[in-house]
Amino acid sequence: MRIDVLGVGFDNVTMEEAVNRGMELLHRPGTHYVVTPNPEIVETCRENLAARQAVNRADLVLPDGIGVVIGAKMLGTPLKEKVPGIEFAAGLMEGMAKEGLSLYLLGAQSGVAEKAGEKLAAKYPGLKIAGTHDGYFEEDGAVAEAIRQSGADCVFVCLGAPKQELWMAKHGETTGARLLCGLGGSLDVFAGVVERAPKFWSDHGLEWFYRLCKNPWRAKRMMKLPLFLVHVRKEKGRK
Repeated sequence: MRIDVLGVGFDNVTMEEAVNRGMELLHRPGTHYVVTPNPEIVETCRENLAARQAVNRADLVLPDGIGVVIGAKMLGTPLKEKVPGIEFAAGLMEGMAKEGLSLYLLGAQSGVAEKAGEKLAAKYPGLKIAGTHDGYFEEDGAVAEAIRQSGADCVFVCLGAPKQELWMAKHGETTGARLLCGLGGSLDVFAGVVERAPKFWSDHGLEWFYRLCKNPWRAKRMMKLPLFLVHVRKEKGRK
């Protein structure tokens, strides 16, 4: 049973459980997808029915960020822990490397996915990079077909929310991949273009503040975090 936070159902799993389930999905017939909503995405889902449906239809919904964990606790339905998408992806790639599975990287600016692929192949010996494509394209069908032709077992879809969630829900099956994962700006981190928050900031739930300090232009987006908590408090008052 999923934990409902403002209309988004989160799987109540630890990081280890999430990675194990991701590996199970890679071996299950059919196409499956994983989403990693943070408070900003939850707020988007409150306003966008199609996005909310795409998120809730995912096979695995992971709480990416301390804000979601705090919100769930405030509502009296605590989650085990936050499960950052980028760390989930790292655990998944470790497992894939051991089995020689293949990964397609979709998203970011031109050249970033290729650079990320090179670094990931070196970091996870045994992991096969089936192909890459930047996130600036107009023909969805052509990209889905390219992924299908690559024979990729898994696809990291990094198009930003809610585009990536909608894309996976609509085109995932066409790609022929067993598993697709919506991972936002992860390719920039994997490529070394963007630095992830140091462990101290992440461990103390301040990764959002670190990003804000590094990129003040994110202030408008970050305002969705306090808005999210306001909505959680209102929802709690209704119970």
